[in-house]
Amino acid sequence: MDRPRITILIPAFREAATIGTVVRAAREYADVIVIDDASPDETGARAAEAGAIVVRNEANLGYDGTLNRAFEEAIERGFDFAITMDADGEHNPALVADFKALLMYEGVPLVLGVRPRKQRFAEIVMGLYIRLRFGVEDILCGMKGYDLKLVAANGGFDHTNSIGTELAIKSIRGGASFRQIGVSGTRRQDAPRFDRRLRANVRILVALGQIVRDDLRHLFSRPA
Repeated sequence: MDRPRITILIPAFREAATIGTVVRAAREYADVIVIDDASPDETGARAAEAGAIVVRNEANLGYDGTLNRAFEEAIERGFDFAITMDADGEHNPALVADFKALLMYEGVPLVLGVRPRKQRFAEIVMGLYIRLRFGVEDILCGMKGYDLKLVAANGGFDHTNSIGTELAIKSIRGGASFRQIGVSGTRRQDAPRFDRRLRANVRILVALGQIVRDDLRHLFSRPA
């Protein structure tokens, strides 16, 4: 029987300056799939040169759409586990070893990264609610590990443009156990590629609103 296989999923948009270094380091631990979100630069070419499996979106799908494509690709290729990472170097690839150990050898279905700092005001607001409600310290951290059975149970990775939070939250609501790992890396000096500051804050608050609505729906749908 083949041993379970794990992959690293990296959504990337205009990250030609950093993607090669990230991919080369990550490949020390697992196969890497980079989804190039129709970048106008050499992001895809640099990732391929570094040894990644590269899939290019024909049109720009944004962060959640690109992650959806990444998980579909991982499942189609027969992987059992996946770890998501950012393309900009903010996540230390050496941490993959810790995520991998929890997922593959300790049977933890969901592993969540915790950054040393929040980047935006809306992240602080969302983080407070999620911590009180679910005990999760940093739901918006882009480095997460999943048993891909969770994706199947959810009917996909994301349906609500949740900034990468839907699968984790729904899995925890459904009783999935999780562990948290502090993550570190090189803090990027320029603006994030997928969302500018104002738009990102709005999207985070919209995602939080969806989570609160779902919580209220579950609360009031419980039998008396």
